[in-house]
Amino acid sequence: MITDNNKDSQVSMLFDHLVEHGSITDLEAFEQCGIRRLSARIWDLRHKHDLNIISTPESGKNRFGKKISYCRYTLGGTA
Repeated sequence: MITDNNKDSQVSMLFDHLVEHGSITDLEAFEQCGIRRLSARIWDLRHKHDLNIISTPESGKNRFGKKISYCRYTLGGTA
């Protein structure tokens, strides 16, 4: 388990989500964990907790039908 302070409660929640579900996107992080700055929390996992988080570019359509790009983050083990 990963803990430190209030910010790291998001890191802990994110880590638990990655262990349970395998991956997460920015939208999933907001909807399921209330995390609005996913890339910052991914940085924390990579640099403060020495985890290998893999970024995979994906694309889809937004609610207006426009093409968008985003990343899916996957837990890859220790770095």
